[in-house]
Amino acid sequence: MPVYTIHQAKTQLSRLIAQAGEGEEVIIARGNTPVALLAPLPKPEPARRTFGAFKGRVSLDERFFEPLPDQALEDWEGGSAPDGKP
Repeated sequence: MPVYTIHQAKTQLSRLIAQAGEGEEVIIARGNTPVALLAPLPKPEPARRTFGAFKGRVSLDERFFEPLPDQALEDWEGGSAPDGKP
């Protein structure tokens, strides 16, 4: 396990953090006395999706499934703009 003085650690902090990110532990010392340990954190587990997590929390009005009015459908499909310009 490498040992760095506080001064060395301050000037090389980015590199030491990168080393810790790769799984290496680093000791920081004041003179010859070790005072701190820079160690990697465990990697977080990816969030798991739960099927049906929003059951009962989301509802749709029956009108949601009805066809759009002709004008709205034309607007969505690239018809004329509301101000009459293409």
